[in-house]
Order: sequence, then structure tokens, then C-alpha cells
Amino acid sequence: MFITDIKRVIDQVSREKGIDSEVLITTLKEAIVSAARKKIGPRADIEVHYDEKSGDIEVFHFKEVVEQVEYADSELTLEEGHEYDSECEIGDSLGILIDTEDFGRIAAQSAKQVIIQKMREAERNAIYENFIHKKGKIINGIVQRFDRGSLVVNLGQAEAVLRPRDQMPKENYKRGDRIRAYVLDVLEESKGAQILLSRTHPEFLTELFKTEVPEVSEGIVTIRATARVPGLRAKIAVSSIDSDVDPVGACVGMKGNRVQSIVQELRGEKIDIVQWSPDIARFVCNALSPAEIARVIIDEDNQSMEVIVSDEYLSIAIGKGGQNVSLACEITGWHLEVTSEEDYSREVKQGYDSLMKLSNVGLAMAETLFKAGYASVQDISEASADDIVSIMDCLPEEALATIEEARQIRKQERLDLEQERQAKEAARLDREKARLTKEQESDGGKDPVDPNATAADDKEDAVE
Repeated sequence: MFITDIKRVIDQVSREKGIDSEVLITTLKEAIVSAARKKIGPRADIEVHYDEKSGDIEVFHFKEVVEQVEYADSELTLEEGHEYDSECEIGDSLGILIDTEDFGRIAAQSAKQVIIQKMREAERNAIYENFIHKKGKIINGIVQRFDRGSLVVNLGQAEAVLRPRDQMPKENYKRGDRIRAYVLDVLEESKGAQILLSRTHPEFLTELFKTEVPEVSEGIVTIRATARVPGLRAKIAVSSIDSDVDPVGACVGMKGNRVQSIVQELRGEKIDIVQWSPDIARFVCNALSPAEIARVIIDEDNQSMEVIVSDEYLSIAIGKGGQNVSLACEITGWHLEVTSEEDYSREVKQGYDSLMKLSNVGLAMAETLFKAGYASVQDISEASADDIVSIMDCLPEEALATIEEARQIRKQERLDLEQERQAKEAARLDREKARLTKEQESDGGKDPVDPNATAADDKEDAVE
């Protein structure tokens, strides 16, 4: 046989590469069939038998017994058939044992190439099958090399890539360092399986809690949502199916040991663990902790909420660079606008003052309209008559008159604003003209330059 000690080779490759031995045996048979056909002919009917216990291989060339041979690689005459089986008849198919040493160097080389190719394909498939089940899990590896900003990580049977955007800020690794990462994706490509890792994905944090907190891995505590600013801050919302188990306390651990080990893994990333609640207002208040919330105004149609906090908690609720409120938006799924009580009171007063410009709106009605989401005359001018009827409990004609009055007030407000703008512009030009006159007088009494004319001259010079 042109491949010696094939059983030992198959066992070794299967063990080292993690490829099923059946796949290797099938590959070997296909390679031998290919080699035989190169030697005998493309129409040859070849069967390969492999003894898994001994490793012996037998190759049979099947030919049909015919009266007149048309295809020598698949047919033989009755006389030729009697040389192998004296009882054969026309139409029988005879299996002739082939000495594989007769394949020749070219056929053997072809078989070798097929085996190598098939084994590589089998190895790629084995890697993909082994790692596709680890997608969404945490895996350990060793930094092997660097490639244009990416880390190539040795996972044992395969290599994985940690791209720059999936690396934590300010993390530095050197060759040989151990690393833990989240298996972001396993791609099946022509060159083999590509395994993508991440240390910035929110699910990396979720999987770390599953590793560190038994209640999470057992399903007693559920992680409802996770949001991160990698390396800086994260929020995680948790709930418990057991009333005796505090989900926040379970995740924090005794003296904070559980969450602290995760913080260390994430290089000091601050983690806020908040209790999830089916009551969205309560959940938002928890999500914005440690800020204390004074009140919330909910807009369910737009899934938005105005959150009012005391002035001392405004910066805490917003967080550095808006991190706290941004992460709270992510884990709640609601758009949150944080306002101080002082600003909110000012907005309410301005809203009431605006609404009370309407002839049929007093303080009580202004409060009703404000609570219904109509915070100014402009809102009333854009409302529908049906909405005004339902809120103000008036006739349709009265609602239309209110809307029209609001539009007139709004029109007058725009005119007043335009007049104010023009007056400010005129005052600015007067100040500029006075300044130029003063400069001219100090230069010897030359005629002052009109600022408007100067601007026009400058424009003409620029055109020229």
C-alpha cells in the first residue's frame, strides 16, 4: 500500500486535530478511488474496504461481463471473467482485487493531495462545529501575536481574533498573556472558521455574572438588560423568581466580593446593579440611581419620560458625559429627559402663563391642559378640535375658536419677536456707527464711515 501504517495516522490525526475518525476514513477511501481512476480510467467502478481493527485496505475494481467490450475500464469478456470466476455469466459484475502498488507514483501523489485537501476541509469543519456551540459564551486563550491592531488569540485547536473595536480602552497585552473574552461570532469561510472575540460587548458582562453568581447560572436571578460604556461604566438590571432572594444582593455578594471580581476583570469598570420592575416608572427611578427622583412625567405613546430631580442630584442623574442617563435609557428602552426641579418649575410657570393668554383659560384649565401635554399656546394652535373638546369639555365651535385664537396669539408673538430682533439689530448698528464716529474724530475729523456702506464695500472687494 502506498500509505503505510494508515491506522496509526488516522488515530493520531483524529486525536490531535479533533476530527472524527469516520470522516478521515471516508476521506481516505475517496482519495484511493481518485488514484485508482487516474490509473485505470474515469469510468472505473471502484470500491474500497477498510478494516478498522487491523488498518488493512482492500481495493476492488468492478467490471461487468459482456459479449463485446466497449469500455475497457468497466467491462470485460466472458473468457476474461472466467479467469476470476469460472461460474460467471454475461451480465454479472465481478469485483477484481487491485494491488495498490500498481497505482504508480502519479496516482499515489494524487491520492496524497486528495487526502491532504480532504483532511484540511475536515479540520476546518471540525473547528467550526466545535466552536459554533461556544458562540455567546466566554472562552479563555493566550495572546499569540498582533496583526494591525488586532490580537490573535490561541484557543488550543484554533486561533481567534480580537479586533481593535472589541478591545477594552487602555488595555495592553503582550505575547503569552492569558485573556478571557466573549465569543462574538463564528464565521464559516473558505479559508476556515473565523472566530471573533469581544471584551466590549454587553453580553460579556452578562456571561461574567453567570460565571461569578450561582443564582444567575441556576436561573433564580435573571439578568433583564445590560448596557456598557466599556472601561468606564455599566448598568445591569436584575430580577428574581424567588421572593426570598434579593437579586441585587446576590449579584453584589458578601462584602461585594462577587461584583468586585468582575470589576477587576473589566479593569475597574464601574458597575451599577439595579432592580428590574414591571412598573416602568419605578424601573426608571432604579436605573437612574444613585440619584433620587422627585417625580416623573410619562409619555407612553412615544415611550419617553421626563424625570425631575432636585438640583443637588441633577449632575448625579446625568452622570459624567451623560453616561448615567444614557445607560439608563439603554436598559429601560425609554427616552429619558432629566430636568432639575428649578428648571421644571420655570417651565411650568412659562407654560401656564402662555396658556392663560387664551380668553377662556384660567389657572385650573391651564393646569388641566398642561397635564394633558399641552404646555403652550403653540401646542393648542397645532391641536385638533376633537382633542380640545375632550380636554376642555366644550362645544366643537368653542374648540375651533380656541384653536384660532391660539394661532392669532402665536402669529402676534412671532411678529413681536421679529420686531424685537430688528430693534436689537438697529441698536447694534447705532453702536457701531457711534464707535466709528469716535474713531474718526480721534483721527483728525474725517467723515465717519457708515457701517452698512463699509460692509457693502468689503463685499464688493471680496467679489473683485
